[in-house]
Formats: sequence, structure tokens, C-alpha cells
Amino acid sequence: MAPVALFIFNRPALTARVFERIRAAKPARLLVVADGPRADRPDDTRRCEAARMVLKSLDWPCDVLTNFAEANLGCRRRFSSGLDWVFSHCSEVIVLEDDCLPCSSFFTFCAEMLERYRDDTRIMHVSGDNYQNGIHRGAASYFFSRYSLSWGWASWRRAWRHYDVKLSSWPLALEERWLESILDDSIEIDYWTDIFDRLYREEIDTWDYQWLFACWCQSGLTIQPNENLVSNIGVGPDATHCKEKHSTIGIPTRELGKLVHPLEVIRNRKADCFTFREHVLGNQMRGKGAWFRRARKGLALRTRMNSLFPAIFALGRDDPHF
Repeated sequence: MAPVALFIFNRPALTARVFERIRAAKPARLLVVADGPRADRPDDTRRCEAARMVLKSLDWPCDVLTNFAEANLGCRRRFSSGLDWVFSHCSEVIVLEDDCLPCSSFFTFCAEMLERYRDDTRIMHVSGDNYQNGIHRGAASYFFSRYSLSWGWASWRRAWRHYDVKLSSWPLALEERWLESILDDSIEIDYWTDIFDRLYREEIDTWDYQWLFACWCQSGLTIQPNENLVSNIGVGPDATHCKEKHSTIGIPTRELGKLVHPLEVIRNRKADCFTFREHVLGNQMRGKGAWFRRARKGLALRTRMNSLFPAIFALGRDDPHF
């Protein structure tokens, strides 16, 4: 099996649950990346140490590498630097966070996908997540998407080399109206333009949108299973981002069974439209998220939605499950 990288912080109870699943899989190599305590949170030092102590229960033959920050780097710097370190040691790796609880199929699925598509540069990301609300996309065990869902995932060094946490090429992409050449409708373009603008200005403390950007820049595809293999269990006041429940939190997992491979490597546009409509834009609207508030204030949103949403829904008119 491929090496496993585990990212932890200050939640020892969640770390222990995820570590138990890794123990059951028994990878021969484990890389652990930990952020350090925040200076303004007196309890962080104890909690961070308790999370790191979970590793002491390792009881199978395993090469363990650790990269522990002494001070807090935050999500953006810790994940980006940690993944750089991981891929400096591994040509391919399975990645989990301390609140991403996988089922056993997750490890075997990622391992087989990493091997099967190792030299296929069209594929940049293998996800363990499925946000299709029970809709199977095609007859195979997985389908291809533009969305690099990252609550349990895997990739290769050959793909990660395109990652740029600073999003240096965004001004040129914006000038060339690049998003209009790859996205299906104006609302989606507006949404991701806003996200990438704020990332470039370092107004969002995250790492994963930059990875999405890198995958899109390379016209890269993501593999998504037709069953959800990882459940995010980290919602709550201790979470960095998911302090309130939304549609992708706590989705139950199901084992995948015998793998059936698709006949062609073709992106499923209906699945991507569903992901954006139901889980990206949908969560913004249900929770009145920051983008939705800005869009409503800065645009005649009701008029725009009346005219633009048919373009989204039209993508699924021929699909009775859409």
C-alpha cells in the first residue's frame, strides 16, 4: 500500500479515531504533520501534545516520519508546507486529516487508483469523497470530475509539483478570462473568481482551493468513487473551518466492493454541476455565506439567478436523478 500522511493539530480524541482506521490498514510508511499551538490559546500546548501522543500506540511494523511545527502556522502554511515535505519523501501518498474518518475501502481504493493511473497525467487527484446524494454516476465504481474533494484523498508528486500556494498565475488567468473557458455558467465563474481573488490577496487561510486551481490549470481530472468512503466528523467549535454543519459533513460511508473501471476517461459534467449547485453554492445560500452576502449586495442577484440558474439546471434535464 502507498504511504499514508496524517495531518493533526489539537484534537486528540478525533486523532485517535482516525489513527485506529490507519492502524487497521497497516501502511508500511506513515508521515505525520502537526501544527503547533496558538500563542493566544493557553490550552493548545496540552492539546497539541495529547494529539501527538496518539502516535505512541503504533504497534505494527512501520517507518514513521514526523514534521511537527513548534508554533502555529495556520491552515494555509501548515498544509502547504507539510504537503511539500510529504511529497519530498514520497512519489505518491494517501492523505488524511484528523477529522476525516475513512472506511477500509478507502485505502484499497486509493492504492489501486494510484497504481493504475500513476503515469496518466490527465489524472491529478484521487478523492475518497462522494457528494452525489446517492446518485451513481455511470456503471463503474468511480467517475471523473473537475472537483478535487480533499477530505481523504491521494495524489502523486508529478501532480503536486504544479501546486502554488501563492496563486502567482491568477492575475494573468483573470486578465485572460480563463475561467470563462473552463466553467459552464456565469454564477460559477463569479463564485470562483471571488474565491481566487481573495486567495491571491491572502484573505482566506486555506490550502485546498489553490490545489483545485492547480488541477484546473493543468486540465486535470479527479477520480471520485460512486460510494462515499470518508466521513468528516470534525464539525464543532474546535474546527478550523467547519464550525457549523453543512451538506458535506457527516455523510455516512459505504464499502465499495469489487472495483469496476470506467471504459473511458471522460469528465462527468452532470456530477460536477450537482456538486456546485447542491454543495458549493447550495451551502452558501442555505447558510447565507460570505460570497452569497457579497453577491446579493453587489449585484441584482435575484434577477441574475432568475436568468442564470436555468443554465445550471439545463445540464441535468435529461437525468431523472439530477
